[in-house]
Amino acid sequence: MADDKFSSIPAAHVHENSLLSTIRTIYQSFWARRESLGLLNPGSYENINREFSRDVSLTNFMFTGLRAEWTKPISHSPFFQLSHQLSMGAQAMSPYTFSALYGTSNVFLQGTMENDGSLSARSNYRWSDSFVTKTGAQIQSGQGVLSIENDYTGTDFTASLKAMNPSIIEGGIKGAFIANCLQSVTPSLALGLEAVWQRIAMNTSPEVLLSYGAKYRGSDWIASLQVQPDMPQGQGSSVNSSYWRRLTDKVSVGADLSLEFTPGMGGQGSLMDGGWEKKGAASAAAKYEFRASTFRAQIDNKGRLSCLLEKTILPAIRVTFAGEMDHLKQQAKVGLGVSVEAMSEELMEQAEKGGVQAPSLPF
Repeated sequence: MADDKFSSIPAAHVHENSLLSTIRTIYQSFWARRESLGLLNPGSYENINREFSRDVSLTNFMFTGLRAEWTKPISHSPFFQLSHQLSMGAQAMSPYTFSALYGTSNVFLQGTMENDGSLSARSNYRWSDSFVTKTGAQIQSGQGVLSIENDYTGTDFTASLKAMNPSIIEGGIKGAFIANCLQSVTPSLALGLEAVWQRIAMNTSPEVLLSYGAKYRGSDWIASLQVQPDMPQGQGSSVNSSYWRRLTDKVSVGADLSLEFTPGMGGQGSLMDGGWEKKGAASAAAKYEFRASTFRAQIDNKGRLSCLLEKTILPAIRVTFAGEMDHLKQQAKVGLGVSVEAMSEELMEQAEKGGVQAPSLPF
């Protein structure tokens, strides 16, 4: 009777179940093997050299002239604050900037307006612990820029898909589309790939660009490498490498090297026959953290020596001094900034008691 019962089941159904069982077994074995490696999330491909560029490098911190910033926190949860910034003598900074920031555990909103009428806005939305959508818009001098980005953070990888000024109203697809992924392959090594498809106008041909990256993490040091074989509009190739090391709990150092190979006057040639022009930039930086201040210094191959000191005078007042000496051009630049956080007595009491904690914003 049992044989007759099973013989009535179609052979295709039995074969399908067997195939699904095999696929499920392979899938479970793959994930079990992957989890046993103990791989960690390596960060995003866009910030593959984050430890150097955001920790010790002065590129994102340097300024000249005078700068004053006044920040007014309105509430902690949800997080909401207003800020006003004034500057003098700085070509790269607007004389006046007003910004507002609002954030919860799932939503982040920021708007900025400058004295010349330029507007910019950012918004992030966290769909889950792993998936965040980011949008940005900017209007300046009658021109607008729109960007939409989706980031997925896995246990051992980070993937991103970004579109800048996408448009289909002119009879075709126009804009820039960027996809990248950084995957850990061992507990120390991560490999990444970025692909860019862009078309500036409908009367031009689209470009496809690829770049490759690697990141290695030691016990107290991190090294990264990025290689772009083809730069936009056939401008050559580029290689970037960075190194960061934590010497002590308060001292960090780093170095960065960038090389560019551009076609010569004839537009053709190879690295071997000398038909390419070679350009390079190198810099070394250090960061020292004191009890109530932070000091950064940097020197590059162009003879520029820069330093920046951030000093917290009171919990709500911070003073920043920046200086740069260009030995080749015989020029010197200085900058002085003051930041004041005007928190109300009620918020200060809440912060001291720890009764209200600011939400984790979806940056």
